[in-house]
Amino acid sequence: MSNQGIRIRRARTHNLQDLDVDVPRSHIVVFVGVSGSGKSSLVFDTIAAEAGYQLYETFPPHLRNRLPKWTRPEVGAIEGLSPVVVIDQRRLGGNARSTVGTITDTWTYLRLLFSRVSTPHVGESSHFSFNDPVGMCPTCSGIGEVVASAVDRFIDPDRSLREGAVLLPGFAVNGYWYTNFADIGVFDLDKPLRHWTRAERDALLYGVGSAGSPANRLPKGYQGVVERFERIYLRTSDDMNHRKKETLAKFTRSEVCPDCRGDRLNKASRAATVLGHTIGEMARMEVDELAELMTGVTDATVAPVVAALTERLQAMITIGLGYLHLGRATTTLSGGESQRIKTVKHLGSSLTEMLYVFDEPTVGLHPHDISSMTELLKQLRDKGNSVLVVEHDPAVMAIADQIIEVGPLAGAHGGRLVYQGSFRGLRTAGTATAAALSQRRPIKDDPRTPRGHITVADATRNNLKNLTVDIPTGMTTVLTGVAGSGKSSLASEIVAQHDAVVIDQKPVSTNRRSTPITYTGIAAPIRKVFARHNRVPAGLFSANSEGACPDCKGLGVVSTDLAFMEDQETVCETCQGRRFTPEVLRYRVDGLSIADIDDLTVTDAIDRLSDRTITKALRHLEEVGLGYLRLGQPLTSLSGGECQRVKIAKELRDSTDPTLYVLDEPTTGLHLRDIDTLLSHLDRLVDHGHTVVLIEHNLDVIRQADWIIDLGPGPGKHGGQILYQGPVAGITSTATAEALHETVSHRPGPRADHGRAPRTPGAPADK
Repeated sequence: MSNQGIRIRRARTHNLQDLDVDVPRSHIVVFVGVSGSGKSSLVFDTIAAEAGYQLYETFPPHLRNRLPKWTRPEVGAIEGLSPVVVIDQRRLGGNARSTVGTITDTWTYLRLLFSRVSTPHVGESSHFSFNDPVGMCPTCSGIGEVVASAVDRFIDPDRSLREGAVLLPGFAVNGYWYTNFADIGVFDLDKPLRHWTRAERDALLYGVGSAGSPANRLPKGYQGVVERFERIYLRTSDDMNHRKKETLAKFTRSEVCPDCRGDRLNKASRAATVLGHTIGEMARMEVDELAELMTGVTDATVAPVVAALTERLQAMITIGLGYLHLGRATTTLSGGESQRIKTVKHLGSSLTEMLYVFDEPTVGLHPHDISSMTELLKQLRDKGNSVLVVEHDPAVMAIADQIIEVGPLAGAHGGRLVYQGSFRGLRTAGTATAAALSQRRPIKDDPRTPRGHITVADATRNNLKNLTVDIPTGMTTVLTGVAGSGKSSLASEIVAQHDAVVIDQKPVSTNRRSTPITYTGIAAPIRKVFARHNRVPAGLFSANSEGACPDCKGLGVVSTDLAFMEDQETVCETCQGRRFTPEVLRYRVDGLSIADIDDLTVTDAIDRLSDRTITKALRHLEEVGLGYLRLGQPLTSLSGGECQRVKIAKELRDSTDPTLYVLDEPTTGLHLRDIDTLLSHLDRLVDHGHTVVLIEHNLDVIRQADWIIDLGPGPGKHGGQILYQGPVAGITSTATAEALHETVSHRPGPRADHGRAPRTPGAPADK
């Protein structure tokens, strides 16, 4: 069976239209197609979902609710599946205790090493765990940071006390704590704090000062503003309500723990050394440096530990993550870094005939770094595994054994097999991907003139080398450089030092009721249209109100609690998933019921719903290439790239005053054909007076930017410097400049001319 391929018949998941295809096994198969064409529906929601579900069913019922849950796809038949490993772009996230070391298990091996051969000997490996009470620093509880008062935010120096200079809750004029300093006759209530002496301000804030200062006239028991704030907000253990959380977010900051200085461990564990280095020092070393250091551990008693640790470290280096350090919080990793971290455990796996599924593995990779990922894909294949990749990058297509294109367009106009064969054949296949591959955008020869600039001063975040850089305003600026060069760190500094709007790929909503209808605010206008046409109350047409199906409460599905088994979600038998009562469903507008509205795509709705309020709200979604989304589609189902484009649409709709926008790889999930659409929308933002800063690796986007800031020259400690800033046409002698002047190799993959799957009946032949 393994050589016969994965046989799929009548796949109907989402927009797939009874698709038949045979996917070869033990090959790298790259799936392409325009955004929304159905390629992810085929790879993730059909092939991976069925493989995951069948494996899930082999476990006892009491274990299933602890395992990832899979929804069976709508498909006639699937044969030839293997256990599946999905390696997606979801950020690792986690909490403050999750680090690169803990997520890759390298910290476990390092702890074990120190527990056996450190000097002085401290104890078992738990003594080097910042998540265990016996090892954690008592001051910060193993977090490495403490919450401290942001005193500079406590006061407005341009106001007097009588004008509300103290900004903390309860300290405003006539506030609960105002009399604490206003009625004691020590402070001038009418002089702006900017004109106070240092001693006067210290007396107000801390209740202390030098001899002769106002502090000496303070009544006994006076509490400074800072002490009172910290007693109320930092030294109490009561429940954290919403208002208290907001206050802490506004008036505190995280600072390195004063005792462990970020090492997270107690004093004894911090003092132990191996090869002259503490475990904290090793956690701050870059992975490639730590791997080299480990060669110096020659004690035979810990040889297996060193071997296991070195193997993991080398795997991270192989995949292009040698610039990370084990103490790096997983919450700070990009989507691309998260995806590559997840692959580390599979590099050393001895399992074969597995099914590996990747979602755009080149996300976050500079063209210079893509070869590290393509080599990994080849390694997995050469071990006898099947590797399925959803990808838009031509460099990955070029190493594929076979290309499968789904299309021809998006939404209802996609979901069909339009090409299957080699990369060489794809170039002349006449598909959307073939057309896009033949285009190459030139470097912009007429960049805009900046209207001014904003300055990022003395940036030292992560690997930045005390950078000061001017960002031109009224232009599109792209931050470039190899992975780990400091692009995201510089972007974070821009956001921290200036009032910027971040348009990232985080989910738009976590509420399953949130859809394009609710997000664009057209729910009420739609209800009014139905109410006006049918002369009934608008409330009837709300799935959260009187018109909702009483059994499923307007959800369309019913969830049944099966105790230790997975909750069973079934289509509501009363409304058959239509969400409304039969009475409501009888009311029509242009032949459509209120439930039919959910099934319309954004584009269809613009054509069929004549109400100007509705079409105006939806137009921006269509303009950013999301016309294929169904109005009732849960926003929780959107990819990271789709979420980002939804946010761009919102800014196009709502933005008025000149704004600084920072976007993190907006081409994620975009087909080559759709890049022009993205560029036109970014241009619109700039033409409306806004400033756009992008982190981007796509060469076509870089070529069309007004300004480029290239960082490097390498990753980690070898980066953090500005190699070039100016018009794109002027960049030379960097990895980015080299990539801008290269063309992608059009040679097929090493096995592209043999071992192909049989052509599906009705599919275009390989040309």
